[in-house]
Amino acid sequence: MNHNGILITGEYLIVSSKKAPLRHGALAIRDGFVIDTGKKEDLIKKYPNFERVDRPSGLIAPGLINSHTHAPMVLFRGLADDLPLKTWLEKYIFPRERSLTPELIRLATRLSCAEMIRSGTTAFVDMYFFERVIGQVAKEVGIRAYLGEGLLDFPTPSFDSPKKALTETISLYEEFKKDSLINVVVAPHTPYTCNRDILLRAKGLSERLGIPLIIHLSETKWEYQEIQKIHGKTPVEYLDHLGILDERVIAFHTVWLNERDMDILSKRKVNCCHCPESNLKLGSGIMPLFRLLERGVNCLLGTDGAASNNDLDMLSEMDFCAKLPKGKNLAPEVVKAEDCLQMATLNAGVALFDKRLGTLEKGSHADLFIIDLDSPHLRPCFHPVSQIVYVAKAGDVTDTMVAGRFLMKERRLLTIDERALLEEIKSYESRQAL
Repeated sequence: MNHNGILITGEYLIVSSKKAPLRHGALAIRDGFVIDTGKKEDLIKKYPNFERVDRPSGLIAPGLINSHTHAPMVLFRGLADDLPLKTWLEKYIFPRERSLTPELIRLATRLSCAEMIRSGTTAFVDMYFFERVIGQVAKEVGIRAYLGEGLLDFPTPSFDSPKKALTETISLYEEFKKDSLINVVVAPHTPYTCNRDILLRAKGLSERLGIPLIIHLSETKWEYQEIQKIHGKTPVEYLDHLGILDERVIAFHTVWLNERDMDILSKRKVNCCHCPESNLKLGSGIMPLFRLLERGVNCLLGTDGAASNNDLDMLSEMDFCAKLPKGKNLAPEVVKAEDCLQMATLNAGVALFDKRLGTLEKGSHADLFIIDLDSPHLRPCFHPVSQIVYVAKAGDVTDTMVAGRFLMKERRLLTIDERALLEEIKSYESRQAL
């Protein structure tokens, strides 16, 4: 490889969701960062010694950021479908999770990383158990990750007390604080599975370390009513009363909200992560996305776990994200394709306090994906952003890069032995009694 740098050219280049796509564009990459963008012919002359990667029918875009995952839950894909969230969790998922081991977490994380890389995801925000193992796998694979060890009132598969899980969060932070790919967040599960003391400790740790706090919030009608019954406040009002809510918080789902809740989220500058496919499949409801955007709330996009989605495909998630508000509000213009791409890229960078994320501007992380437009369903291409959001499928992604390193090139995974991985997964399948 030519160590001077890499020059990638394509039919279209989307530098940012806020800028018009560039026809016959190119970007120059060195040491994991974008150092220049522009017209193909100009950059070829400017960087003659760079290694050339030409994609004549390629659409190059900033890597997608999955802002809500439980990555190892790919092991439970299709295990229990068509059930309400509470039943799904308590009768099927929690019992299975008791048998999780670091070895199973390692296997599952490799599978989820393979799926995400194949669909253009270059970073993910994760809340689960054995996050140290997830971090090790993510680093080996080369994908960017934001990891939070799950905090709950009761024992988890990895720790028998929330105090130990909090200590692990600090330990993970110390281990990865200088890592270029792996980041740590504080992860209290929900207002109904974490008591007041855990929530306040989590908030204190987030403030002390200067890292995000991630939490499921107002996901279901049951949660909304239960918190009101116990605390006399909605889930949003309750967390606000405790002083939890601010710009460092990423709140997942936020489906059940009244007008005051939305005003609080806006005032406190909380980041709200929309997970439309999971919320629909679990019958939880639909996040009032347009009304939050109207209030200036920074909205993100995530798939949730593959046990409730049932995939980790951010391309299909953007499609759902754009169409749901149109149908709900009877207005096709309320949430545009550009809004959804921004939720999956730039907005996540804002929430994660990294302006180099979610864009291919000069100085940004060289995190990107490329789709091949030469397929019947992708031609003609008049509006590249619309093509990504409304048309592209995971199988259209040909290349995925993180920090200037190809994790997939010409549809071949480079950091995961896919054949061996699938054999391991099939072996796991055969051992499970449903």
